[in-house]
Parts: sequence; structure tokens; C-alpha cells
Amino acid sequence: MAIPSRSVPGNLASLPHVVVIGGGFGGVATAKGLAHQDVRVTIIDQHNFHTFLPLLYQVATAGLEPADVAFPIRTIFGHAANVRFRHGRVRSVDQARNLVTLGDGSEIDYDHLVIATGATAAFFGVPGASQFAMPLYTLADARRLRNRLLSVLEEAEVRSEVSHDSPDLTFVVVGGGPTGVETSGALSELIAIAIKRDGLRLDPARIRVVLVDVAPRLLTAFPKRASAYAKRRLESTGVDVEFGRSVVSIDEHSIRFSDGEQIECAVVIWAAGVSAGDALPEDLEAPSGPGGRVRVGADLRLFDSINVWAVGDAAAVPLRDGEYCPQLAPVAIQSGRHCAEQILHVVHHEVTTPFHYHNKGIMATIGRNAAVAELPHGVVVKGRLGWLAWLGLHLWYLVGFRNRLRVLINWTWRYFDWPSGPRLIVADAETVD
Repeated sequence: MAIPSRSVPGNLASLPHVVVIGGGFGGVATAKGLAHQDVRVTIIDQHNFHTFLPLLYQVATAGLEPADVAFPIRTIFGHAANVRFRHGRVRSVDQARNLVTLGDGSEIDYDHLVIATGATAAFFGVPGASQFAMPLYTLADARRLRNRLLSVLEEAEVRSEVSHDSPDLTFVVVGGGPTGVETSGALSELIAIAIKRDGLRLDPARIRVVLVDVAPRLLTAFPKRASAYAKRRLESTGVDVEFGRSVVSIDEHSIRFSDGEQIECAVVIWAAGVSAGDALPEDLEAPSGPGGRVRVGADLRLFDSINVWAVGDAAAVPLRDGEYCPQLAPVAIQSGRHCAEQILHVVHHEVTTPFHYHNKGIMATIGRNAAVAELPHGVVVKGRLGWLAWLGLHLWYLVGFRNRLRVLINWTWRYFDWPSGPRLIVADAETVD
């Protein structure tokens, strides 16, 4: 149920204050639903930009620039007088006093609080994983990974010149979900591009991209025929796909599996899952659900709370029969919109309504000109048609007309001139948050 727009009085200080922690899909969707309404909103995030997470793998594999997938939060809400942004990291939440404390010690009071902190990489206690594997969940992760991949290729060529023999290189991607599938496919293409277009004197036959997963197939959330297609497509690009591989340890130059095998590798990319718990503020008194997510009721309020809400990856949003909504961008967007409506219901002394997730399908790209998509009612689209559907959906959800236009131009250029892309090693990538 949509809430009709009301004019915002000039004295914003007298309005109920909604604090949104997080500027991701869920937080931005919540704030958009409250823009131009008779509440004042403060978005708090340690980054001053919103990141389009589904395209991070393209930044990491030199398909897009960081600016193509990020947009300033202040610019998103520049038209909304009642929405403000605060750059900072939330340290703790005092629900008894309705206060949020930031890392610099400053406090912000609230009438309603929305937890939209997203999630971070989950390493599942694997020794060495957090230290030596490279996750892909933030813009900084993507830039660091791009630097590492390109640097490894450059260093390999130096070794080949010294020894007059191309060295063996192995890149391991852990996790057969959408991120792992998309990253491994794009990485295989990046290696081929660097050798063909940039003239790296390396033997492609001695370079391996290995995608490993403990599951028996790729993309377990998709139908089996989509998983089988993804495997065939990846293998056609040179990716080795291995199932039933449980990682037990990682060090600087190798990865070890439960069967005792150890693989020497140049880079380990970690795409095995996420956890919301590490992203939550300290002192947040709330029962946790799967993956460290905060348990919420049907209207997205925390249990035993009247004014604290949670959306997106941070929330264990009920789906049906004890199941929870997947940690996907559409869930975050839909739950954020619903949360905004419910806050306005409470402000206007109206009854809240339960959240219902509308599954519009899931998609994963498998390199250039190929993707799989499961549409509503179980319809599976793959190949070029799936890729076009994937491209259209991602362009639709990109924030900002400038970003959509730039990404469309870049993708169109890459389609007709495949080897193009920003293969740059940026020296200050390590300093980016």
C-alpha cells in the first residue's frame, strides 16, 4: 500500500526522526520511500557513495571502472529537503535511550531506526581465508582484486623473460554461486584479453582458472538445467569446475582441501558466502537468525521492538514455512520500500502490514554474451537472450542516469570490441575504503 505524499514543513526539527544505518540497496530504498514525507531522515554510512554490488566482479576483472558502479548518496537525495547524509561508522546502538553512537563519539537520537548494514564476507573459520583469500563484497575489494590479478600477470611475464619459459599460474575461485560463476568467467576472459591484446608473453595453456564448490552443482538456487548450462559455458571458456571440494586452509601461495590435496595458486578469490553479523553495530540487542541476520517480524520490525526495523541482507526476513528471503538485491529493495511504508503507517497511527516478497527471477552472467535467468513461474532463459535480460535488468537498477548511460556505452563497446576495458593497476587502491 503506497502512502500519499504530504508536504514537508519548513521546520524539519519538529518532524519524527528516522535514522537509516547503511547506504546499500535496502537503506537507499527505505530513504527513497521516506523522501518528501513528513519525517526527517538521516542516512549514516562509512562510505559517501552507494555501490551497485552485482557489478563488482566487472570492476575486479577490468570490465568497468569503479565510478561506473558507485553514486554519491548526497546526490541521490539532493532533491529531498528532508533527507540528510552523515559520513561515519556506527559504533553502537542504545535502544533504551533511542541513541546511535558513531565512531567519533558523537550521538544521534532517533524516533525510528532502520538497520540496513548489509553483510560481509563469511570465511566460516577456514584458517588463512580472511588473511590470504580475496573477497569481493565492497568497491575496495574489487579494486584490490583488480590490482592483484593484473600485477600477477605482469610479474609472470617478468619471470618468463628471465627463465625464457612461461610460468604455471593458477587462480582459484571458491564458491559456485552467482558471484563465483560470474567472476570465474570474467577472469578467464580477462586473461585471454591480456595475452591477446596487451601482448603478455604467457602461454595460456599454462594458466588455469579453477572454480571449486562443496556443493554438487553450480548455482544451486537455479534449476538443474541452468546449472548444467553454466558449467558447460564456463568450461568452454577454459574454467575448470570442481565439485565436492571443501576448503580446510589457505596460505599465501596455496589452498588445501579436505581430501588432502593442496594446489599452488597465485590468487584465491573468496565467493563462498556472506554473514550479516560482523556488519551489525555493537550493542544491538536483537535475536540473530541464519548468517547472523537480525530476526524481524512480518512488518520488518525487530522482535520486542516498536521502533527498530531491519531490511535487506541484515534482516532474516520471513518467507514461508520457517524459511527466509534470500540475500539478494531485489529483496533489499522491496523490503526497504515496505519498511518506509510501515514507518509512515506508525507515524500516522495506522496499522502496519506484513511484507511479501515478489520473486521477479534470478540471473547470473557467464562471460560475454551468455547468462542464465530463471524468470517467474520457472521459465529459464539462457545464452544470448539471458544475457540481454541480465543486461537490461542491471541497467534498470543502476542508480543515476549518468551511470546507466556510461555502463551501457561501455558494455556496447565491449560487445563489439571484446578486448576493451580499463586494465589499470592503480597504486593507491589499498587505501580505498
